[in-house]
Amino acid sequence: MPVIGSSAQSKSGAERRPKGRIRRLNEDNILRAAEEVFARAGFAGARTAEIAAKAGVPKPNLHYYFKSKRALYRAVLENILRLWLAETDIIREDVEPRAALEQYLRAKMRFSRLYPNASKVFANEVIHGAGEIGPYLKTELRHLVNTKTRVFEHWIRAGRMMPLDPKHLFFAIWAVTQTYADFEAQVRAVLGVSALSDAQFRRATEQVIGLILRGCGYFYAAPAEGDGSAAAA
Repeated sequence: MPVIGSSAQSKSGAERRPKGRIRRLNEDNILRAAEEVFARAGFAGARTAEIAAKAGVPKPNLHYYFKSKRALYRAVLENILRLWLAETDIIREDVEPRAALEQYLRAKMRFSRLYPNASKVFANEVIHGAGEIGPYLKTELRHLVNTKTRVFEHWIRAGRMMPLDPKHLFFAIWAVTQTYADFEAQVRAVLGVSALSDAQFRRATEQVIGLILRGCGYFYAAPAEGDGSAAAA
């Protein structure tokens, strides 16, 4: 589970203990409001008063859960990283490669649908030099990718997938899945819609899965409309 910078050190012992249901709900509500404000205004332009208003809580209550704007910003980054990286658990030597890739891709697309603002916050952080998460990217994320790279290399040596550079496969997956969140305005403009419907997003998901799996040497046929399964050989 990612911990960015020294944010863990700022939490009290009580905050590190298992959280009650109400506390979790309040924190989640504040985080979703913060995602929206940070995505639109950036860290410098965001105001905790606006975040509190969007979350429907008094500003002092917000600071009860998150001691500062920076702590809240880090929490937003940690939360989306936690969601994204947990899905890499399926990438193991004992798992069928095609199934692992499809599950990972579906999860990444699902998070772009459910957490588009959090993805934008992450993208803006990286574009502006990764001042908050730079050390994490160079250590924990690099270690994780190296670990999963060895899994891909095992699959390649065993003839279970075509030869490729696993790190660049990760870059491609991150780019193509997160574009539906980070560049949703461009996607909507090109498609001529004000928002992607669930059906349109399902179609986008199948297109992305097909592109990546075929690029890895696997056959993939998108399911027919209304069919939740994919035909594979």
